[in-house]
Amino acid sequence: MRLRRRRQCFPSCSSLQRVDEDEIYWRQKKGDEELEWSHSSAHIISQLTQCFANAMVGPRSWVGGLFNRSSNKRNEKFIDYPLCPLQEQRLQRLQERLQVPFEETRPDHQQEALRALWHAAFPNIAFKGLISEQWKEMGWQGPNPSTDFRGCGLISLENLLFFSRTYPASFHRLLFKQGGKRAAWEYPFAVAGINVSFMLIQMLDLSSVKPRCLPGINFIKLLGDDEKAFDELYCIAFEMMDAQWLAMNASYMDFNEVLQVTRTQLERELSLEDINSIQDLPAYNLLYQ
Repeated sequence: MRLRRRRQCFPSCSSLQRVDEDEIYWRQKKGDEELEWSHSSAHIISQLTQCFANAMVGPRSWVGGLFNRSSNKRNEKFIDYPLCPLQEQRLQRLQERLQVPFEETRPDHQQEALRALWHAAFPNIAFKGLISEQWKEMGWQGPNPSTDFRGCGLISLENLLFFSRTYPASFHRLLFKQGGKRAAWEYPFAVAGINVSFMLIQMLDLSSVKPRCLPGINFIKLLGDDEKAFDELYCIAFEMMDAQWLAMNASYMDFNEVLQVTRTQLERELSLEDINSIQDLPAYNLLYQ
């Protein structure tokens, strides 16, 4: 692997000790007592993922309500700009990906993709089936992970697969919560990954004919440089979210706040003038820590 010139990250990315208080809301006061639980208990993980999902998502809508209010303000001023043929073509292909739902009846979705994700996550553990209690160990809400993809579609599964194949060390570090001082109740990995996908779609204004916000406009430039820019940005955003989680000493009820701070930080990085490729983003280095 070639050595890269390290760029200085913003404080919230480069340090787990400081978070800009101007960028976050004051967290709700936590209780005096914390519940003890075991990461190896499938029953407790099931309870955690259900509470986690209820706190931040609802059926079909996911976390749309969290971002719609702020995104509307960001998009009040329409910014028009030309797209080169390559950018237009790649943006159209990405938007087509966003429209593909996850279909349980399709073998390439249900059998091939999910099976590949399991083997990427747990290569040394036997696969018991597409519906199994063992899926909860990855952080799904129940024994059938396909139900969790309904809110964001196939692209959220593709993002997780890309992460596992392109940056396996980083993927497993986040999956198994190997870095930093972890909370007693951690975020469920898989459900968090789907929310990261949804956050990026909202943040980049990809539901519009073409993005109208500065981060989205700059993302189109990155897309022209690399057709996998969205998948790459997903991996970076997931790493940024985990870094913010540790920096804020968060627990599962703080996830929405952590995700919002992550969005703000990523918007800042995508607004820098000297960003010409995904590798230029300061937080890109988190994938190799």
